[in-house]
Amino acid sequence: MTKRGKMNLGVYVNPTGHHVASWRHPRAQADAHVNIDHYLEIAQTAERAKLDLIFLADSNKVRVADIDALQRSTQFVAYFEPLTLLSAMATVTSRIGLVGTASTSWNQPFHIARIFASLDLVSKGRAGWNVVTSVADAEAQNFNHDHAYEHSDRYDRAHEVIEIVEGLWDSWDDDAFIRDRDTGIFFDPSKMHELNHNTERYRVRGPLNVPRPPQGYPVVVQAGASDAGRELAARYAEVTFSPYFDWQSAKEYYDDTKGRMAKYNRNPGQLKILSGLSVFVKETEAEAREDYEFTQSLIHAVVSREILGTTLGGTNIIVGSPCQIADYLQDWFERETCDGFNIMPPYIPGALDDFCELVIPELQKRGLFRSEYEGRTLRENLGLRRPESRYKAAQKSN
Repeated sequence: MTKRGKMNLGVYVNPTGHHVASWRHPRAQADAHVNIDHYLEIAQTAERAKLDLIFLADSNKVRVADIDALQRSTQFVAYFEPLTLLSAMATVTSRIGLVGTASTSWNQPFHIARIFASLDLVSKGRAGWNVVTSVADAEAQNFNHDHAYEHSDRYDRAHEVIEIVEGLWDSWDDDAFIRDRDTGIFFDPSKMHELNHNTERYRVRGPLNVPRPPQGYPVVVQAGASDAGRELAARYAEVTFSPYFDWQSAKEYYDDTKGRMAKYNRNPGQLKILSGLSVFVKETEAEAREDYEFTQSLIHAVVSREILGTTLGGTNIIVGSPCQIADYLQDWFERETCDGFNIMPPYIPGALDDFCELVIPELQKRGLFRSEYEGRTLRENLGLRRPESRYKAAQKSN
């Protein structure tokens, strides 16, 4: 084992991959956006490689700015709702974490709490909630609004929603459900708790109509590099995704975000920062470079012009042999720019297969990554504590 221990690794799954022309690659699944078998196979591939988690982003809009470019891309068009998809993945896996996105702007807290508590139960403790605040007006226009909430309002709302959701996850003590056939008592009413949250934005009585999740709380995940985003991460997040392309910027984000945790009485070790990285890997650098150039050649001119005018396709990309990729990951990890990586395959399943078959063994050989899962829940595999119910904590302090 290295001086820092072992890194954490997740995979960020877009339907056909993260490259804008991914669906045209012969080793991608062109109909991935509606192909459940494709996703189930990806989940099993990632679990065989002992990855920590699968991450699914989400959006409540179709990007329609340039229809000529849009019709040539799978990005921002049509794809599975993530929680439904993760529930299906849970049935064919047993260890890998399942992280999905739900917006604090366009979902009611009760719905978020119920959905992720259910996924945690279905997966036996492997759920994670990626918290997003939704900046696009195009999303707002699907929810009776003309514009997204202002930046400060979005983050104030996010803080309140997280507080409500975590409060609802504490609606029942872990041992509330007795299920005693002899006495006819199904649950202990003294172990049921109403939240009674009441503010101008939200009135939520509770209790949640789902038992306390196996993990206590599903793992809270977040990605936001603004000052408000870093503050949200420091206060609540247990995993964050770092977007930076150079190690100096990544290091500043890492130190700053973890440095804010003390004021919330949190240990920096309870936040795992994963850097996003798209990998082209082959047995040799020359082969990897050839694959990269071929994938680039699949971008249609209309799509290329659209990329130049937007942030579409902005990703940290590395191309090389297994040793070169492992060197890069090890360097960033040992510089403490991150606690691991969220791998963003340029095309799927092919590029994910390459990473799992070529890079994972090299990382394991160097003592940088696990050979077996440490536990059965996402928290156990990430080395995160299981939160105690606020009601139990209050009883202990009285």
